[in-house]
Amino acid sequence: MEITIEAPRNFSFRRTALSHGWYDLPPFGFDASRWALTRVVALDEDRAVTVEITGAKGGVAARVAARPGKRDVRKITRDVRHMLRLDDDMSEFYSAVRREPDFKWIARAGAGRLLRSPTVFEDLVKTICTTNCSWALTKKMIEGLVSGLGRPAGDGRRAFPTPELMAGAPEEFYRDVVRAGYRAPYLKELAARAASRQIDVEGWLASEMDSDSLKREMKKVKGAGDYAAENLLRLVGRYEGLALDSWVRAKFARARNGGEVATDREIENYYSRFGSWRGLALWCDMTRDWLEEEL
Repeated sequence: MEITIEAPRNFSFRRTALSHGWYDLPPFGFDASRWALTRVVALDEDRAVTVEITGAKGGVAARVAARPGKRDVRKITRDVRHMLRLDDDMSEFYSAVRREPDFKWIARAGAGRLLRSPTVFEDLVKTICTTNCSWALTKKMIEGLVSGLGRPAGDGRRAFPTPELMAGAPEEFYRDVVRAGYRAPYLKELAARAASRQIDVEGWLASEMDSDSLKREMKKVKGAGDYAAENLLRLVGRYEGLALDSWVRAKFARARNGGEVATDREIENYYSRFGSWRGLALWCDMTRDWLEEEL
């Protein structure tokens, strides 16, 4: 069955699907030959289905092998809209970048929507698993989590595990199977707190806290420092933070500073013209060459 989902006029499926590395982590998958993003969507506590998402005229097409009922169609549609940020208002950001010659391409290309998971919990777990390690190790950890705890979709794929499923796993699972290292007790504790509602990470999406306060709240989660919190802020729609790491610093040196290493303050000053959108402007700037189309 194919579900047609309308998107804003300035939406780019390609720029959104490959906006950052989430497309490469299960339960996402990506087929570059067909420009198809796959995602295992949890329909309820016991059922999951694999959805293939492709660009379509006026929006995206979400395909499932089975014929889902109306309730399941609503859930799939809601998750796809959330993951692709189809309800995000980018007009203010696009107005800001259009004023800068080197950044006009962002609005023209429809860049700026950052792929995210259906839940903040999943984004938080994945973000913690990106810190202080290689991307290969991040992939290994997430693959271990999904294959070990995720509910099956019926085609060999699995959904991302719920907080309850993760909370029920012993710490040894995170250490010996997931290979999470020092993160093992952190992931166990986070899952237990989320499952028992001691922490409401989903509430961060609509939080009325200012971004600095929300960042401090995120940093209360063990394993989430400044870098992780600023990355997660982007995924809940807050773009003030730059989330500087070694890759961004090196890329900025090559792309914007003649190959010379810049201080973090110099990088901050460079993007300060974009105000509360500076973190998103930086990310689009640093990933401009990820796609080869004419800009």
